Amino acid sequence: MIGLIETWLTEVWKGIGGLFLNPLIYWFIILLFVVGYKRIKVERMDFGSKIFDILSESKGTWRTAFIAGIILSLVTLGSGMVFHYETILFISIVIIVLSITMRFSLLSPSYTIGISYLLLFFLPVLLDNQSTFIKGIVVDTNFSALSILLGLFLIVEAVLLRRIDRNETYPSLTRSDRGIWVGQHRLKKATIVPFFTLIPGGMIAPIEPIWPYLTIGGETYGLLLIPFIIGFDIPVRGRLPKEAAIKLSNYILLIGIVVTVGAIGSVFFHWLSLMVVVLAILAKEYLYYRFRNGEKLRAPFFHPATNRGIKILSIIPGTPGDRLDIWVGETIVKVNGMKINHAQDFYIGLQNSGAYFKLDVLDDNKEIRFIQGAFYEGDHHELGLVFTEKPHRKNLKKVD
Repeated sequence: MIGLIETWLTEVWKGIGGLFLNPLIYWFIILLFVVGYKRIKVERMDFGSKIFDILSESKGTWRTAFIAGIILSLVTLGSGMVFHYETILFISIVIIVLSITMRFSLLSPSYTIGISYLLLFFLPVLLDNQSTFIKGIVVDTNFSALSILLGLFLIVEAVLLRRIDRNETYPSLTRSDRGIWVGQHRLKKATIVPFFTLIPGGMIAPIEPIWPYLTIGGETYGLLLIPFIIGFDIPVRGRLPKEAAIKLSNYILLIGIVVTVGAIGSVFFHWLSLMVVVLAILAKEYLYYRFRNGEKLRAPFFHPATNRGIKILSIIPGTPGDRLDIWVGETIVKVNGMKINHAQDFYIGLQNSGAYFKLDVLDDNKEIRFIQGAFYEGDHHELGLVFTEKPHRKNLKKVD
């Protein structure tokens, strides 16, 4: 028993060491910096200053990613999922290629694992009909395990999307169909989910005939810690971003459950794995297609002016507004007793407040609540609240 524990601990340490040999770790860091830099550039053109820090796209994701990694490790190791190292490297390359566009929307497991599955499935057939490339470049792939992994990661994606904080979606300005500048948000996050899986070769002996079950051969096995990148980027203009996140996460969760159940069935009926992978890709495309069309038909949620107050488009972290009980999407109707209908009214009312201020805020239930506070040395003079106005430097070309 002691020898078995020592064997597993040795393989765990070797698996953790293998983590730093995976290019995804270093690519993810580069990706975060580049995407964050581009976002900050847009924020400065739209609002005159940055709203969120450069690495905020991964903020608030690490706890969920860590817990998800533990659960996935228990599932993959408990069921005995075995992947060739070449398969893992292949998926890593696909993730890097898809993310070269710097769009997190392509980091959904529907695309990263789905496309990897299809390539690994059809490449052997294509390579058999040519003589230019080496035919042995693609090794045997555990397709049932790969499709199960796809379903599980879709569930993780749904959880990450649901857990987005209401005040941590990314604002920008865009023109409406009538040519008016309106606000929109992006549900955008990316993180690394580290999980253990079995690979052929190592010191761990199989436990016949129970474990490993989803194997592709091999007499002994090792452990490898895989840093899987997952992300999403969804523009929202016609509704409260948090509401959109919850609705989309419910659909993605349903897709993930259906794919997982079908993938488990592929252990007994192998053709099911291909079906659920295709389903995962098509279902995600259809979901986003319906969502985008629905957004086009909706009136902009963050309009520059209303008949009663102004909506909060965003709140700069670390400012007085961030410390107050205020949420993105709520409406400020009065500042120090002065009714406001435009952002300029808010600034004027705030300047007349002295060291203290009082806000009348209309919440989601259309009820008024009162918020009072004081300015401290170094505080943002506009409380750090961002509203829908004309772009700060609209003459500059916006970064896409």
